[in-house]
Amino acid sequence: MAIEFKMVPKQNNIVSPPQTKYYPCAVSKGEVDLEYIAEVISSRSTVTVGDCYAVLLGMSQVIGEELSKGNIVKVDRLGTFAITLKGQGTAEPELLNKSSILGAKMLFKPARNFKKVLGNLKFKRLR
Repeated sequence: MAIEFKMVPKQNNIVSPPQTKYYPCAVSKGEVDLEYIAEVISSRSTVTVGDCYAVLLGMSQVIGEELSKGNIVKVDRLGTFAITLKGQGTAEPELLNKSSILGAKMLFKPARNFKKVLGNLKFKRLR
């Protein structure tokens, strides 16, 4: 499946006169949650304590498959995974097409409880 994208105008006010260029922006088709992922993994494997490693591998495969379909993947108490696009701007929306996309990145937004870990980090400078 392909990732769908839309044209988003962005104005550069630094130049005179201001210029508007159009950039590709990924459009999500929906969201999958931990319950859905668990159903898919359980249909592909048997899950015991000893199979924990296998379950983690299965989970990473499912996350990749759902992202490639254009879905946002939400894992409760962990966070949300999504695809973002890097693109080349065009002067007109009609000029924007697949060749305007320079690459894709995976975005991870941690869940609130998971994000709290960031507030407890300690930092040390190496010399």
